Amino acid sequence: MTDGTDENLFVTEFPKGDFGIVDYLQGRAHFALMDQMKLMHKSGMTQEQIKEAIMKTVSEIVDNFEPKKESESS
Repeated sequence: MTDGTDENLFVTEFPKGDFGIVDYLQGRAHFALMDQMKLMHKSGMTQEQIKEAIMKTVSEIVDNFEPKKESESS
């Protein structure tokens, strides 16, 4: 069981403010990537290893994205 220490060190909350939804979602993604890269660096990964891992993950997410088609009436 975790005491929350790691989460406090590596999870940055994106501030809620006067942002549009696109800016808010991009900000959350940016903070999440930065937090993940900090953790990866602390675990001993090189910048190139971090880049390869992040790019692989993002590519998989995009490749597997299949948006639902909305019906004509909605």
